Amino acid sequence: MAEKKCSSGCAFKTSVGGQALMEGIMMKGPEKVCVAVRKPDGGIDIQTEPVKKRFWAKIPLLRGACNMVDSMVSGYKYLTRSAELSMDEEIVEEPSKLDRWIEEKLGDKALTVVTAIAGVLGVALSVVLFIVVPTGIVSLLELLFPLGGWKTLVESIIKAGIFVGYLALVSRMKEIRRVFSYHGAEHKTIACYEAGEELTVENVRKHKRFHPRCGTSFLIIVLLISFIVGSLLPWGSPVVRVLLKLLTLPVVMGVAYELIKLAGRYDNILTRIISAPGLWMQRLTTNEPDDSMIEVAIAAVLPVLPEDPEQGKW
Repeated sequence: MAEKKCSSGCAFKTSVGGQALMEGIMMKGPEKVCVAVRKPDGGIDIQTEPVKKRFWAKIPLLRGACNMVDSMVSGYKYLTRSAELSMDEEIVEEPSKLDRWIEEKLGDKALTVVTAIAGVLGVALSVVLFIVVPTGIVSLLELLFPLGGWKTLVESIIKAGIFVGYLALVSRMKEIRRVFSYHGAEHKTIACYEAGEELTVENVRKHKRFHPRCGTSFLIIVLLISFIVGSLLPWGSPVVRVLLKLLTLPVVMGVAYELIKLAGRYDNILTRIISAPGLWMQRLTTNEPDDSMIEVAIAAVLPVLPEDPEQGKW
């Protein structure tokens, strides 16, 4: 009897996944993380490290917010590493005075500290763009045009507009377009693996670049849930509303994470509805990769695949 497959053609669903980098891809399996980067000379640099076990990884709701912050911090670390490896040595700039001062004062801990700071700044920027700015704009509009019960809807439209506009803007940058192509290579490679096919460039190439278990889908679900939560919060004071949204943000991310896991585990009309907005948005965050990018994706995923696929089951 032929093995039953889901609507996307997968024979099973894996927790193995990754992140697109500068001229490379990070893949994470049950036990290992692998970063594969295309070097200027055409070779592929491959580095692996063990997965750090987190106590919150199996705690529902809590793991969503914690995983988001952890992914931002570690993602910046891998992104920095890939940028250094993919850069032509001839055009590497001399370190600035600030870089030399950080290296002198912090030594081996410099990268860890800089990565942590970058993670905090990334979270702060997201809070400003998607919480403070939309609420502030609606509060100003309310002074000119009474919005009544439409305030939350207008706020959500502004938030969605900022998100889509940001993605559309950065996707026009040459470097980011290549990152989005590596993102497509990552998805195609995972889809090929889940289909039970041999990981070759030819097999990977024929798969779709969209995948339901993607960070883009997670962010879209966060936006949708934040609309529901926002409709329950008072509008009396913009400052109080922003503070309440910050307090409820971990819950929003926690629920979104559980929904994305649910959508990834089952294949029915409900989970397809949950996945649909994220899959549509991936038209902005993924591009079709070339064969060299697929080669990097295969090189990144092979070291992290478990011997028994059941160990990495979603």
